Amino acid sequence: MSTFNVPTREEVSANNQAIFDNLEKGLGFVPNLYATYAYSDTALENYLSFANAKTSLSNKEKEAVNLAVSEVNECLYCLSAHTAISKMNGFTDDEIIELRAGKASFDTKLDALARLAKNITENRGKASQDVVENFFAAGYTKGNLIDTIVLVGDKTISNYINNTTEIGIDFPVAQPLEAASV
Repeated sequence: MSTFNVPTREEVSANNQAIFDNLEKGLGFVPNLYATYAYSDTALENYLSFANAKTSLSNKEKEAVNLAVSEVNECLYCLSAHTAISKMNGFTDDEIIELRAGKASFDTKLDALARLAKNITENRGKASQDVVENFFAAGYTKGNLIDTIVLVGDKTISNYINNTTEIGIDFPVAQPLEAASV
């Protein structure tokens, strides 16, 4: 059981209260994971700046990475959140299951990306050369490779915060991969 409660607006710094207000306006709520970042006076602002920075990856590509990384890191919160976000970005339930498994039979380019994200995460950044070569062969650039690695790091931070704090999930809960793929 978690020893972390999700902090309320009144329990966080004035800077984080302003961020909570902006999240309420933009999303309609403050996701529990974001609220948990607000235990730190600086982490939420830093994370949101990092997560919302420009990248060469499309929203769909970002979700492919987020799903593959969160599955490897066994973060049910992030899997649940990114399942919902992936649906908003046009992925079907079956496609989401494949992306969580680190593949995409429905799209050669996304397949190379998902395989790379999974491989980087599983191997702690020491990607297999054949997986990297496949990524480039699918049409990605060295810039895309760096952006993918940055995104793996971004998602790993959230995975680790959730896996350590075990805060409640405020999205429809994603099924375990084994159950979902039956």
